[in-house]
Amino acid sequence: MGLTPTVLAIDAGNSKTDVAVVTAGGEVLATARGGGFRPPAVGVEQAVDALAGPVARAFAEAGVARAAHVSACLANANLPVEEEGLAAALDARAWGASVEVRNDTFAVLRAGVAEPRGVAVVCGAGINCVGMRPDGRTARFPAIGRVSGDWGGGWALAEEALWHAARAEDGRGAPTALARALPAHFGLPSMYALIEALHLRRIGHARRYELTPVLFATAAGGDPVARSLVDRLAEEVATMATVALTRLDLLAEDTPVLLGGSVLAAGHPRLDGGIRALMSSRAPRAHVRVVTASPVLGAALLGLDRLGAGAGARRRARAHWEPARPAPPGPGGTGRRPGG
Repeated sequence: MGLTPTVLAIDAGNSKTDVAVVTAGGEVLATARGGGFRPPAVGVEQAVDALAGPVARAFAEAGVARAAHVSACLANANLPVEEEGLAAALDARAWGASVEVRNDTFAVLRAGVAEPRGVAVVCGAGINCVGMRPDGRTARFPAIGRVSGDWGGGWALAEEALWHAARAEDGRGAPTALARALPAHFGLPSMYALIEALHLRRIGHARRYELTPVLFATAAGGDPVARSLVDRLAEEVATMATVALTRLDLLAEDTPVLLGGSVLAAGHPRLDGGIRALMSSRAPRAHVRVVTASPVLGAALLGLDRLGAGAGARRRARAHWEPARPAPPGPGGTGRRPGG
């Protein structure tokens, strides 16, 4: 079977992978889902092996053997050298005539904008920020943890909440309702009991992430310590976005700033309001909004950009994942939905 004018779009996160085969005209021929993509845990080759199943299913459903271009947005591709290594591993699979690998935050950004222009901050288990311009310029951060200057994300919030709660219980820190709320989440009577359960692995390490919503609920109840952590996250998100805008010379231009990931998409009023207030003062021409589109759409659009597809193809692809909705009534309402 010969080369077909299609994009193989891959959005691979830590917990799941979405794959799509899209024609150069924007028609979605097939989609498939697979498991998580974790090169740091299993190695590059085994991680890419995990992509092979959903890719094969999508190719079979689409009736193609190979794509013109592979557009892969991958978790854990935090540094350019990692993107290069992953691109070489994907190229060796011969899934497409060309391959481009980006960090998965770029998929969130491209899914939320009509052209490859803007900034996105994603906060889920971790935190990251990227920006891009149509001329190919990008802004990004290493986003590999405290060693690269990062703070935020569900894991960091849970760890901070535990730290403050432990110190509140034993008297080293300020009182906080977190000292009761965190152990209560696991049906335990005290922070000492929770510390013991975590240390002895009676509660699995991964379950610490469950404490992030408890933190936000405690903040919503008025607890000063919990509120300070939410405010710190708002500060971090605004700082990353403002720095990315500055590095791309977009600070003085009308520019979308997109928020994605489970923490930022949850609609926590204090966090959302804090981010918007900070951005209003630091980047008044930034348009802040939450992205709800599937990130695999962003991977597909990046692939269509690479093939030089027109606006019609981009709209057709977007419509597959984002059925058109009428605009709400009000001044300036046109009935159109942005994006393309």
